[in-house]
Amino acid sequence: MAATLYNRDILRLAASLVPDDRLQGADGVAEARAPLCGSRIIAEVALTSEYKISALALRASACALGQASAAILRANAVGADVETILHIRSQIAEMLNANGPVPQIWPELALLAPAKDYASRHAAILLPYDALLAAADKMKLAG
Repeated sequence: MAATLYNRDILRLAASLVPDDRLQGADGVAEARAPLCGSRIIAEVALTSEYKISALALRASACALGQASAAILRANAVGADVETILHIRSQIAEMLNANGPVPQIWPELALLAPAKDYASRHAAILLPYDALLAAADKMKLAG
């Protein structure tokens, strides 16, 4: 399992996360946890009035797959709207749980496809999206 899942590209992505990533003046902050594996992601997000992501910070205490997933999201989310992020999360879940196709929107998502055979890793991969969506929801509720 380790060779298939934790390859050089996954480890490179995981290492690219800023350890204490913070966002000054975040509109929403949320933490998401995966009870099965103990992974934790904290998302801080700034949104435009049209619910487009204008800035994002992610802090991860997760396996390399969760960190890589967070790095992919962090690198690509700015400029996307919250509905797009929700759609991408759904596509990733379908890829992992229902043998669906790899989402084509961000090429790096293909690196996560080998994890579909390891259900215990799915929650960690989805966690950054859950944290971001929860942080965005807090802004919507406050606004």
